[in-house]
Amino acid sequence: MSKRDLKKYLGQLTKEQLEEQIVELYEKFAPVKVYYDFVFNPKEDKLLQESKVKISHEYFPIKKPNAKWRPKAKMRRSVAQKIIKHFIMLGVDSFVIADIMLYNIEIAQTFSSNNFIKQELFYKSIFNSFEQAVNFSISNGIFAEFKARIIAIQEETVRQKWKNKYDFEAILDKI
Repeated sequence: MSKRDLKKYLGQLTKEQLEEQIVELYEKFAPVKVYYDFVFNPKEDKLLQESKVKISHEYFPIKKPNAKWRPKAKMRRSVAQKIIKHFIMLGVDSFVIADIMLYNIEIAQTFSSNNFIKQELFYKSIFNSFEQAVNFSISNGIFAEFKARIIAIQEETVRQKWKNKYDFEAILDKI
């Protein structure tokens, strides 16, 4: 069904029928419920804090009470990417999205400053996240607000002697 056909179909429904269908969608599909829950109660600060905790646990997992061992860091970029995609889908403020994008990189750098990471993919992945964050902040007209954090991330790659530090520098040179 095309968007035009959908509009035509919805235009033929009464207000009560439309309300009925939306309630049915709300009850039947979790993404619709999440969307409407956010639209009517957008607790962006709470959502941001919960997301930051989730991302930080990827690098600094918490030892469970009475556990004899500490879980190993998983360092999955996909966790942050899912959160970012979810935020974009919900229509969360671009400042919040840019904040979580940069936080993801900053927490990864904090982890790498204390741990030797031999996987080349880690550095490439963080670079991809950096490039996305810079492009996102520019395209949303909020680069100036995040410039200091972006430069700090690039300087941290130099300080930690990352092999791809020049790639980070090249992104900033383009701006």
